[in-house]
Amino acid sequence: MRMNEIQYTDALPIDGYGPGFFRIGGTAHQGMIAILPGGVGPWGGFDDTETLIAAAEDLDVLFIGTGKEITHLPSPFRTALEEAGVGVESMASPAACRTYNVLLSEGRRVGLALMPV
Repeated sequence: MRMNEIQYTDALPIDGYGPGFFRIGGTAHQGMIAILPGGVGPWGGFDDTETLIAAAEDLDVLFIGTGKEITHLPSPFRTALEEAGVGVESMASPAACRTYNVLLSEGRRVGLALMPV
């Protein structure tokens, strides 16, 4: 089997996570965060659609990590994003991190909003 090192462009991969934090591109971030084409920043949870909608033109899909367990997204939250043209997929945060890294390594236009585990 041949192994190739993944080369990321200007986007940052998830290096790790733990109780209350995510390590992104070697830097630890506490609490809820959004990783979008413009960079990494805080995310206000399901009441904060503005942060995510602002990146709509630069995304093909946005993953929402709902913490340790998968939960349903509130209808107003999902509706606001979909009406702005953002494709949304929810999953537990660990799965969202893994999926994000895989698609990022393929050069896809992905974003991620995460609740800590």
